[in-house]
Amino acid sequence: MAAELNQSASRRAAILRILRESTVHSQDELVKALRKHGFDATQSSVSRDLRELGVAKAGDRYIVPDDALAINHFEAITTFVVDVHTAGPSLTVVKTTTGTAQSVAVAIDKSNWPEVVGTISGDDTIFIATEDERAQRQLLERLREIFPNIGQGAFGRR
Repeated sequence: MAAELNQSASRRAAILRILRESTVHSQDELVKALRKHGFDATQSSVSRDLRELGVAKAGDRYIVPDDALAINHFEAITTFVVDVHTAGPSLTVVKTTTGTAQSVAVAIDKSNWPEVVGTISGDDTIFIATEDERAQRQLLERLREIFPNIGQGAFGRR
């Protein structure tokens, strides 16, 4: 068991190193790169490692959140959000370009905004839960400031 944990930690460190040093477009590419570094990895183990490490896919490549979001959590992703709607007083739905929802959700989660209870992301949609309508209004104000590409009419729709 201890050997498995050690191998997992070493493999995750190698994944971070690979992603920081090169552009990786798919999990298959990452599996091949890990094998070149002496790790016997499968796509499912790489998928689990990426999730545990908080690695996100931005467009067509994987990014390490600390690298991409170092100074401003949203600097690299401001063009990803295309629309925002409210769904009741505690749920905000954010539409993104295809394949970028996870990156946006990671940025929101890393921001630790007090009004955000949690996020769930898919491929191009994020659900953001807030405690109440007041918290939702605070969230919408933040989103207006950060994502200039969305139309003003989208905000506050019920």
